Amino acid sequence: MLKGIDPVLGPDLIMTLRAMGHGDEIAVVDGNYPAVAHARRLVRMDGHDATRVVDAILSVMPLDDDQDAAFRPGIRGDEAAVEPIMADFEAIVRRHEPAKAVTPLMGQAFYDRVRAAYAVVATGERRLYGNLVLRKGVVRPD
Repeated sequence: MLKGIDPVLGPDLIMTLRAMGHGDEIAVVDGNYPAVAHARRLVRMDGHDATRVVDAILSVMPLDDDQDAAFRPGIRGDEAAVEPIMADFEAIVRRHEPAKAVTPLMGQAFYDRVRAAYAVVATGERRLYGNLVLRKGVVRPD
């Protein structure tokens, strides 16, 4: 255990987040997502919900402030469709980064983004469409 660090952030995930640089992306995916097939680096967190993992990640990792930095999958070709878990992701992102929104990516574009991510975190999330990609920003000097 560490003081001030969310206990959900285990050694493998902390090491991954620390190794990422500005502009690198990390995907948090649900239990149905083909994480092993799509990951360049895989962090398993099967006992945790995706929303809990995203909240823990954003407690220590800034999002990129130069462009869109949080991405969710589109639903059956409808960018405006929003599942409850997507609204939860949006609320978590806005709590940590009030100026940021979650951008939908349709079909193959979302899968391609996950495949290109620095790492994939496989969660035990059971809700459908429980997937989010986050682009790392910078920690500015005081």
